[in-house]
Amino acid sequence: MLVRDAMSTVVLTIGPAHTLRQAAALMSARRVGAAVIHDPDAGGIGILTERDVLNAVGLGQSPDTERVHDHATTDVVFATPSWTLEEAARAMTHGGFRHLIVLDHGEPVGIVSVRDIIRCWAPARQHVPA
Repeated sequence: MLVRDAMSTVVLTIGPAHTLRQAAALMSARRVGAAVIHDPDAGGIGILTERDVLNAVGLGQSPDTERVHDHATTDVVFATPSWTLEEAARAMTHGGFRHLIVLDHGEPVGIVSVRDIIRCWAPARQHVPA
């Protein structure tokens, strides 16, 4: 099975100047665990995950004043839609992260998470009558 079969095509893209609260509200509203950070001034793509927000708040930093660019990962590992799920899982395990931005021709087309991969690998849940 390939990344394109498992990835979510709901890609939330936000700017680096958003506050952590704004980012968290957008992620919550779209029910996603990561946002792609597009920073044209820095010339790249980053990622902000729910764990990044949690760590900042846990350290006592204000979600109303802290900016996304100070908490986003900019040294990002990207997947392509044609990667196998094994390749994606290997990259996640090696890098110690749970989300991969999926690029096609240099543009984000999806995000694949550990949960997406497990969903594909785990047998379908069967409804058991009570």
